[in-house]
Amino acid sequence: MISTSLAARPTRRRLLCALAAAGGLGTVGGPVARAAAEPGPPAGGTRGHMTTRAVDPDPDRAREIRAEFVHAWQGYKRHAWGHDELLPLSGGHQEFFARGRPVGLSIIEALDTLYVMGLDAEVEECLEWIEDRLDFDLDADFQVFEATIRLVGGLLAGYAATGVRTLLELAADLADRMLPAFTRSPTGMPYRFVNLRTGRVSGTVLPVAEIGTNILEFGVLSELTGDARYRRAAKRALGAVVERRSSLDLIASVMNVETGEWTDREGIGVDPPVDSFYEYLWGAWEMFGDRDCRDWFRLFAASLERYQAERVDGRLWFRHVDFRTGEALGRRQSSLAVAILPVGGANSLAADYYRSWTAVLEKYEVIPELIDYGRLAALDRRNLLRPEYANCAFELYWQTGDPYYRRTAWRYFENLREHHRVDGGYAVVTDLTRRPMTKGDHCPAYVFAENFKWLYLLFSGTPRFDYRNGYLSTEGKVLRGLRRSRS
Repeated sequence: MISTSLAARPTRRRLLCALAAAGGLGTVGGPVARAAAEPGPPAGGTRGHMTTRAVDPDPDRAREIRAEFVHAWQGYKRHAWGHDELLPLSGGHQEFFARGRPVGLSIIEALDTLYVMGLDAEVEECLEWIEDRLDFDLDADFQVFEATIRLVGGLLAGYAATGVRTLLELAADLADRMLPAFTRSPTGMPYRFVNLRTGRVSGTVLPVAEIGTNILEFGVLSELTGDARYRRAAKRALGAVVERRSSLDLIASVMNVETGEWTDREGIGVDPPVDSFYEYLWGAWEMFGDRDCRDWFRLFAASLERYQAERVDGRLWFRHVDFRTGEALGRRQSSLAVAILPVGGANSLAADYYRSWTAVLEKYEVIPELIDYGRLAALDRRNLLRPEYANCAFELYWQTGDPYYRRTAWRYFENLREHHRVDGGYAVVTDLTRRPMTKGDHCPAYVFAENFKWLYLLFSGTPRFDYRNGYLSTEGKVLRGLRRSRS
């Protein structure tokens, strides 16, 4: 076990030295552990069977993106420093996981974004806060899924960027506190909540994404610590969902993790709350050479295309169906779904689906949370600063080099700046059909992890990211491919 004692944590001087140290590639795992008889994905910078490439720098646009991130970040620092999330209209703050129990969520979310943008003084300030203030010994129920992708993932990405061991120690400490959610479940699928101090678990009915979005963060942690428990628990949870697929090789969306029974019948395709389940199947293949996860991904991808893909006015969408019969149930689609297809190399489908969402962007300027794709009608008129469109643009440009993705991503950025920017940072939109669009008093912490990072990587060509071999999580955390800066 890794020691988490305060005595083992670095001093301010050591933090500064770590940021300035020369280190070549700062990848999180070194050589990937896999069975010698099971070759992993092809080497040489491949992702989804497509060759990834360096990004031609566009320094002017990269500077504009960076400036907007800094504006959002300064709003957080002025009004919410040390708290989980900024309330940019009122100049207040709120906690995400438990009332009165801040864990500096926005600080952790921002670590590797600050690093790739070259904001090293800000990185050091975040590290100092973490060293002095962050402690997971809390008598509070934390949501396992969110804590994994945001806190564990953010700490691991920060460790990859800086080499500061405190971050790894804290990631392991938090994961240890969450393991009872997996180990106390009769099916191996995690409970939704765990008390970080007592290990008490609760929440038996979970969306599939919350059950199956753990293996990247837990797998990287297993590599770094030599402790296989993390990846083993995450893999078991994935397998438990796969075992309960229908005869059509489709899954529903919500499961009772104690009984192992579905609580609904709706196969919602790449929509949430299933979306990142598929993403992490492929990610386990890319990151760890896990052939089971690769084969499971391909099995589900074929069924999604066969039973759920449809075209309306020439645009590709994924209808909701009864996962047992394939009977059509609805034409709703969430803005979170756009980022799923590129991960598995289905580039023709991914490109078509991206163009479908580009039509939505062109109609509304910012993308509604939920649409009826038969009419491109906004069913939920909010925009909660979702990053998935920018995520998909980066993935497809990274794989194909087609300038279309940069052009449309820049339009997304300009609309983001026009409609979400406020004096106190960036705010969600509560009604995108009004002019000016109405704002809500909330800046989700994931803004510091995702929106601006995806855009900056798309335009900057930063040498701090290895474009040929990098890999980012569903929360936009760089789990592989960070290069350490040189003094």
